[in-house]
Amino acid sequence: MSFLRFTARRLAEMAATLLGASFVIFGAMYLAPGNPASFLLSGRSASPEALKAINDQYHLDEPFLLQYLRWLGQIVHGDFGRSITYRTDVSRLLADRLPATLLLVTMALVLVVAIGVLLGWIGAVRGGAVDSTILVATTVAVGTPSFVAAVLLQGLFAVKLGWFPTGGTGDGLGQMLWHLALPAVALALYLIGMLARVTRAAMQEVLGQEHVTVARSRGVAEHEVIRRHVFRNALGTVLTTGGLIVSTLLVCTVLVESAFSVGGIGQLLELSTTTKDFPTVQAISLLMVGLFMAVNLVVDLLHPLVDPRVTLAPKRSAA
Repeated sequence: MSFLRFTARRLAEMAATLLGASFVIFGAMYLAPGNPASFLLSGRSASPEALKAINDQYHLDEPFLLQYLRWLGQIVHGDFGRSITYRTDVSRLLADRLPATLLLVTMALVLVVAIGVLLGWIGAVRGGAVDSTILVATTVAVGTPSFVAAVLLQGLFAVKLGWFPTGGTGDGLGQMLWHLALPAVALALYLIGMLARVTRAAMQEVLGQEHVTVARSRGVAEHEVIRRHVFRNALGTVLTTGGLIVSTLLVCTVLVESAFSVGGIGQLLELSTTTKDFPTVQAISLLMVGLFMAVNLVVDLLHPLVDPRVTLAPKRSAA
């Protein structure tokens, strides 16, 4: 019951947060310089009748609050409006481009978790020169922004060596995996270094605790000590960092997709911002906020499963 109550409470909080975020997103676009009508006219002069027709079609001349309520009512019914740039439903644009972004983020997340946790584990357990080497490598990775990694990887492995495509997504799952390999590495590099350092620090902290010393004194095999008593107790910190990593991947994908012309949600957001395509920008921004909150909810629900010390029941004040 505590699990159900916690989930219900968090879903209610998410709904309220999403409502507030929708107002901020719509207001920010409303206050942004420029307007969709000027883009549609492409610098051409227009008669008052033509300008009025554009404003009427996209409700640009209505009061701010009325525009927001109209937009919010459409979203509740699954209608994100019509793209000003592409002249099609925003929902269709998102459906066409979302798979590429989700696949890219998934590939990058697999690399981050697999390599980051492994490097952190090795650094904490081995120590010495191995640990120092991993620290240097992860420091370089953390200091390399995603867009810099994208340019370097593209220039070396795609342009100079020709091992990978320079951009696009290809056709079919196999081609998509091949085309997204370099973007996934560029997206994951910084976060691999971050997760490795977090994992290493969390495991080193647990290694110095008393229950680890007791387990070793009882003759428990070292690999079992590391797996059951060290890594398992450090997993809560790793999981919490994992939620932050997923959120960062969703943000950084804008830069990486643009560099590799992936054609996903990130590149669509950049192009729509440039062309003042308000409905598309608003829909993507709201989608990103929703994904952030969903990731945080999943992390909160999984945390008690990996760390029994964490409970979902609310704390009771002392009598």
